[in-house]
This record gives sequence, C-alpha cells and structure tokens, in this order.
Amino acid sequence: MSQRAASKSPVRALIALTFFVGIAVDASHSAKADEGGVSFWLPGLYGSLAAAPLVPGWSFATVYYHTSVSQSGSIAAAREIRINNLSATLKVNLDLNLKSNADLVFLNPSYVFATPVFGGQLAIGVAAVTGRVDTSLDGTLTAMLGPLAATRTGRIDSSLTGFGDLYPTVSLRWNNGVHNFMVYGTGDIPVGAYDPTRLANLGIGHGAIDGGFAYTYFNPQSGFEASATTGFTFNFENPDTNYTNGVDWHLDWGMSQFLSKQFFIGAVGYFYQQITADSGQAAFLGSNESRVIGVGPQVGYIFPINEQTQGYLNLKGYYEFDSYRRPEGWNLWLTFSISPAAPPPPSTR
Repeated sequence: MSQRAASKSPVRALIALTFFVGIAVDASHSAKADEGGVSFWLPGLYGSLAAAPLVPGWSFATVYYHTSVSQSGSIAAAREIRINNLSATLKVNLDLNLKSNADLVFLNPSYVFATPVFGGQLAIGVAAVTGRVDTSLDGTLTAMLGPLAATRTGRIDSSLTGFGDLYPTVSLRWNNGVHNFMVYGTGDIPVGAYDPTRLANLGIGHGAIDGGFAYTYFNPQSGFEASATTGFTFNFENPDTNYTNGVDWHLDWGMSQFLSKQFFIGAVGYFYQQITADSGQAAFLGSNESRVIGVGPQVGYIFPINEQTQGYLNLKGYYEFDSYRRPEGWNLWLTFSISPAAPPPPSTR
C-alpha cells in the first residue's frame, strides 16, 4: 500500500473531528469576548487532523459542549450597562462579578463531494446549536453623569433554554503524502435567541464571517499527528446596540499519538486575540482588545458500525488562562460522529 493511501485510511475515520460544525459559536454568549464578553469564534473548534482528507458522502456530528467561566471588572460592568440601557458616556466605579455556565449540543450535517474542485476535496455543512445558559451578575456598580450618581447593588440571575444561530461552512482540502492542507470559510446567520436587555443569550445579535487555513502532518507509520488552524473573524454591526466588534485572530492546535489503528491520545490548545478595536463601546472599555489562551488533554476512538459506516468518539477539555477583557474558566467537548467508512486499502497482490 502506498504512503498516500495509508495516510488517508485512518485519518478519514475522523470526519467529525476534522469537519465538525465548520464553525460553531460559544452560545453561552455571556461568557466570551468582544461586546460585553461575546465573540463569534469558539476557541477549540478545530483540533487534531483538522486538514486531513475526508470520506465522500454524508456525515453527521453531534457535540456536547460544557463551559464554566467567570470575570470581574469592566466586562461585567459592560453587561450591566447594556442590559439596563445606560449611557456609554457614564463614569463608572466597578465592583462586579460575572459567572456563566452553559450546556449546549451542536448538530452538524455535512457533505463531502467526490469530484475534485481546484484539485482539492470540497465539503459543505451547516451547524445548529441548542441548550441552556445560566448567567449571574452580582456586586455594586456606581454610575456618575455630571453631578448625578446612581448606585446599584445586588444580583441578577438569567437563564435561557432555546436555539442559537446557524453557522454554514465550506472547505477545500489537499493531500500530499504526510502533508495535508485546508482553506475554509464560515459565518454567522443571526437567527438565535437574542435580546440585548437579557443577560443570557443563545445568539450574538449580529452577523459575522470567518476564514482561514489549516495544516496537518500525519505519519501513518509512526502514528504521530500535529495540526494547526488559524483564521480571522470580521464582524458586522449589531443593529440592536449599534456596536461593532473588532477583528479577531485565532489559532487552534492539536497533537496526537495513535496507540493502535483505532485509539489515540494527545493534547489540544488555542490562542485567541482581538487585533483591532471595537467601535460603539462604552468609553471605559477603551479598545477592548480581548485575548485568552487554553490548553488540555484529548482522547479519541474509532469503531465500525457496519461495512459502510463508522463511528467516532472524542473527548477533549481546555483550561483557560492569561485572559484580558474576556472571561476565563474551563470547557469540555464530547464528540460523536457517524460517517462513511474509509475504503479498504488496494490489494498488493
């Protein structure tokens, strides 16, 4: 069997991991960067084998995602000002704490075309999200406008169960032996549950587009794999708040070692950095160029369902640190996918 054929067979089994959702949003949306702590890109979306070739045909991935984050200071205050429709010109003294937990399910049907496009493998998909978000804000905010001052002390609790935005994705992949490449484009269709005066939301309230590039090195002889996916998010104005998030840069990475043809272990991580300033934000937030770093372990298992279909399970988790203008905490991903089985290697006789 050639090295090219060998590299495709085990890698294609991970279609859910390499193409899952294409893009999904952290629909806790009380927990992540930019406007009041909310971003379109969900760090950790891509990981190991991100650019690996896929098996043509339909596949379906389901991902359970849990996140638990907290933040104090300006991000918490921004949420208080937004939901109470206070003036962005206020001077504020901050003693606030924001906490959020979300339990979400991402659903992602996708299709991989057998006919090459520009010499590569074309795939399309769309993701939807449903679940529950619980968010609380407590402490004291003192707002001053000229000689007038107002103080609010107490706790706000907000919970929401429903559906989030839709996230279409298109990608092209190329394979050359142990080297694999991918370009992708994705976006946000803002149809999810969103209210600018509500603390917990499942939509972000505005559209966004994101595009990037991925590379995967996979050596089937040694079973070692390393991947990196990087891209930029461009945000449209939120019509409910007249607020526009800046441009975001993100890098997701993963490394794994196959201990058998079906089982692997490894590590994952991400870097997230906003690179241009928001516009329309409260003055005390300044440029609000947020960042966060995450790292953690992963484990994956491939198993046959029948002669034509295979399943895949992956568990990975991230611990976040070095955040700025963005809540931090931890998150957990449990992926289950069903996809066409990789074709058997050609006979060597």
